[in-house]
Amino acid sequence: MKLDNEKYLAILILIGGKSNRFGTEKPAIDLLGKPLILHQIDILYKFDHDLFLVAHSEEQIYEFRKQIEFPEQIKFIVDDREIFNYPKFYKPMLGIYSGFKELNNLGFEKAFVLSGDMPLIKPEVVNLMINESLEYECTIPRWNNGFLEPFFAIYPVLKGFQKAKEILTNENYGLYNFIDKDWNINYISIEKAILPLDNKLLSFININGPIDIAKLLKIYDG
Repeated sequence: MKLDNEKYLAILILIGGKSNRFGTEKPAIDLLGKPLILHQIDILYKFDHDLFLVAHSEEQIYEFRKQIEFPEQIKFIVDDREIFNYPKFYKPMLGIYSGFKELNNLGFEKAFVLSGDMPLIKPEVVNLMINESLEYECTIPRWNNGFLEPFFAIYPVLKGFQKAKEILTNENYGLYNFIDKDWNINYISIEKAILPLDNKLLSFININGPIDIAKLLKIYDG
């Protein structure tokens, strides 16, 4: 799908977290013969939207580039600690703040935010999310029990940047605090709208530790 406004949407993948359970950076872990992060990138590059990776430092980007052959078009954003100078702080909110600050400067209206440890996202689900976002400020998957998937959601860039800045200033970092109920939000039913497109819901499986690799492969092959 190609939108008339090329600045309508950017895709933002958060890769700046610390991978303590693996002892190495998660995006570089081999999964089905290639680095975990390239599974996401290969899918997302099917869509006509700029793709940005948010890392915690230039050093992290350097290490990634030594291990992973990224497509030339990939753009990197480094955590901006100007208002939050805690060098060992790696919370996702800092990545969102930094990413949205840069996207706002570049003139983007919305950002599709994804965690960098969800390797088997389905293009049909991505397409659904983008299509369903057109008349809303925020589009986010929701389970029947009310649980949300905030790391697979589309947010307003300017309002999101302002909200993330407020959260970092107040040091209340929960991602649910980022979702402003005053936004015009489209909640997408996972069971009704997404499950028919992704019958194993692989799009929402994230890799937190080595055991998750084994679980994912079992589901994938099953």
